[in-house]
Amino acid sequence: MKKILVCLLAFFTLGFSSQKERAFEVGEWFKFRIHYGFINAGYATLEVKEATRNNKKVYHAIGKGYTTGMSRFIFKVEDLYESYFDKETGKPFQFVRKINEGGYTKNQEGFFDQGSNSVLVKDYKNKSEATFKTPEEVQDIMSSFYYLRNHPTIDKLKVGESVAIDMFFDNETTKFKLKYLGKEDIETKFGTISTMIFRPLVQSGRVFKEEESVTVWISDDDNKLPIRIKASLLVGSIKAELESFKGLKYSFRVKQKP
Repeated sequence: MKKILVCLLAFFTLGFSSQKERAFEVGEWFKFRIHYGFINAGYATLEVKEATRNNKKVYHAIGKGYTTGMSRFIFKVEDLYESYFDKETGKPFQFVRKINEGGYTKNQEGFFDQGSNSVLVKDYKNKSEATFKTPEEVQDIMSSFYYLRNHPTIDKLKVGESVAIDMFFDNETTKFKLKYLGKEDIETKFGTISTMIFRPLVQSGRVFKEEESVTVWISDDDNKLPIRIKASLLVGSIKAELESFKGLKYSFRVKQKP
């Protein structure tokens, strides 16, 4: 399961734009149950708080992923991702990445300089730091989550069309792309939910079976809330289901209750 939870965090979304009413607000929180095959492998949570950076109020997003039960003995995961980003533009000021995935650890903090299009990454584990050039509209992994949920064209995409952003992760900027597959009503613990289906294009060979191994179901309402994720891995498959939530900005639309 190495790197799986962080990849899922990146795939849980669909964005943010100052040109469109936000799909989230301070106080939003939700939790996913993650299954590896028939095993209840762990949980992932995402939360939006408020903080101050550069003398202005900003969003503070916090993502956590962790294994439970027997999975914890087989492969222990304790991941923490944070992002501080502008309330108006969605541009990130700072990110935090502190992870332990089966003994593979990282402890980093990044500071974005939007004026010079660069990011200073401090690696506390290796006691080093480096500055990297970035595109003008770059996002970190957590700010990407919220940036994409409100993307201005997300409700206008035709089947087969994609949206893409520049995302800084692991000391490099990559193009994160989502292809729209259509709509589907799915059965959940909350009842029947109308969803939009997306397929992130991911790098094959490291964790995932092939480039298009991940499918994401997003609520087809103003929240654009991730409901379900499925991924084929090099060994086995993984599935994440929305378990609980609170603080949504809009009413959670259930087509038919169970």
